[in-house]
Amino acid sequence: METICSLDTVLEKLDRVDELVRISDTDAPVSRVTPAQLQSSAPAAKRGKEAPSHHGKLRLVPIAASEYAGDHLLIEAGNASRLYQCVKRAADVAGAIVLLVLFSPIMLVTLIALAITTQGKPIFRQERVGLCGRRFPMFKFRTMHVNAAQMQHLVKNEKDGPIFKNKRDPRITKIGRWLRATSIDEMPQLFNILLGHMSLVGPRPPVPSEVAKYEPWQRARLTIKPGLTCLWQVSGRCEVGFEDWVRMDIWYRKNQSLLTDLKLLIKTPLSVLSQRGAY
Repeated sequence: METICSLDTVLEKLDRVDELVRISDTDAPVSRVTPAQLQSSAPAAKRGKEAPSHHGKLRLVPIAASEYAGDHLLIEAGNASRLYQCVKRAADVAGAIVLLVLFSPIMLVTLIALAITTQGKPIFRQERVGLCGRRFPMFKFRTMHVNAAQMQHLVKNEKDGPIFKNKRDPRITKIGRWLRATSIDEMPQLFNILLGHMSLVGPRPPVPSEVAKYEPWQRARLTIKPGLTCLWQVSGRCEVGFEDWVRMDIWYRKNQSLLTDLKLLIKTPLSVLSQRGAY
């Protein structure tokens, strides 16, 4: 796999956006395959072979017709090594189980507190876009009022691009603000990891309404499995502009490895404790 810069170097340069732009290859085309190409490649795919492309060996991923990107299908990119994929999945399952056991007291207390103080179900299910455009229900602890979606037009968007964020969003409950600041609201996503929807490390999964506004090059972040933590997560989260966020995910796609995953996992606890950009 091509290595364009070490992870440590990227982290050292996060405060200099111009450096980040230079080391990120945003002009690279999104890995795609047309429906006709998919059909012609089907026999090879059934035999477990990988479809050739100018990006190297990429595995075909079956996607419903409703998830076409225009008249194309996204195909999985990143580190296609079978060893990497097997070890990563094993680490995801083992890590999710360990973290669920470790955080179970916190999750139980949070569940009870939300059931007593907040209207609606304590566990919030939201449709997100995962690997190659496939949608899945992502789990979170409820942090907003039940009518938050209907109130969104009353809240000013403070972020650029297709994402919607407001640091003092009135739709967030008092306990929800604390859950977001401590990232406890994300803990139920450990079940998404066990179900195979997500990984411990990977781009944060967007909502469909955001993906609908993506520019073609930004869809590249959808060609790898989404995760619980990522370069954006340990780099200031909501303090990072959307385009730089996408560039970080593209950097991860190009440099996906066990060492990169390990470094990001090690940096995540400190990032969570700092509460930087968490709202």
